[in-house]
Amino acid sequence: MTKKLLQLYGLKWNPFAPDVPTDALLVTPRVESFTWRVEQLARDGGFAAIMGDPGTGKSITLRLLAARLAARREVVVGVLTRPQAGLADFYREVGHLFGVPLRPHNRWAGAKALRDTWLAHIETALVRPVLLVDEAQDVRTDVLNELRLLASADLDSRVILTVVLAGDRRLQERLRTTDLLPLDSRLRVKLLLDAAARDDLVQCLRHALDTAGNPRLLTPGLLDALVDHAGGNYRTLMAHAHELLLAGAEREVPQLDETLFFELFAQAPADRPRARAARTR
Repeated sequence: MTKKLLQLYGLKWNPFAPDVPTDALLVTPRVESFTWRVEQLARDGGFAAIMGDPGTGKSITLRLLAARLAARREVVVGVLTRPQAGLADFYREVGHLFGVPLRPHNRWAGAKALRDTWLAHIETALVRPVLLVDEAQDVRTDVLNELRLLASADLDSRVILTVVLAGDRRLQERLRTTDLLPLDSRLRVKLLLDAAARDDLVQCLRHALDTAGNPRLLTPGLLDALVDHAGGNYRTLMAHAHELLLAGAEREVPQLDETLFFELFAQAPADRPRARAARTR
């Protein structure tokens, strides 16, 4: 978003964009509890999971968790960026994340090198390295099982890695299958996210406006309209608010109101560009 647009509304950043500063994100009591429990889990190692429908806050929770863990000097955090990769690429990326050059064709040597590195870290920091996996519903079954085996030591009596899986309901269903039951049984901390309550959406929107610097950007009527049409989904809420912000900036209106909302969203999506073109003539 351009500086001119931000200045128009007195904003430090776009409060509805996905890339708002992490310290500006709303931390709900449930998210606070989950991140605290994972922080404690990192002392003993183990598996944790965030599961829920799209737009319910999984990736935001993972961002908050990553920031919280990164603030601790003794914790090494890696984020897996290619969840759909096969075993060879999985070893390449995990090796890169933890500074261990690996030859994927020799999995035994690769697993040993990773485990030796993690054990050395545990001996000095007394905290397990942490691996975060977003979109975990796309991780292959053989990779999930390899991760489970990599994380265990001493005949499964010791865990040398903390793994946090974040995925939609498909992950929950997959973990119940026979091949992944051993992993499911190892999940020690879980956060199940459902559609947000109305009050939660209102709090999220107000927090976003306050931290961005303009709590009066939206009229009370528009705030109610956005929340009522979001269907309990944070992503839908912010996407609609973002589109309204752009429409308001286009017209240079001083405040966004419900009239703009109903004008914008009462039309079929295909009609919106035509309507905008007509307004500029």
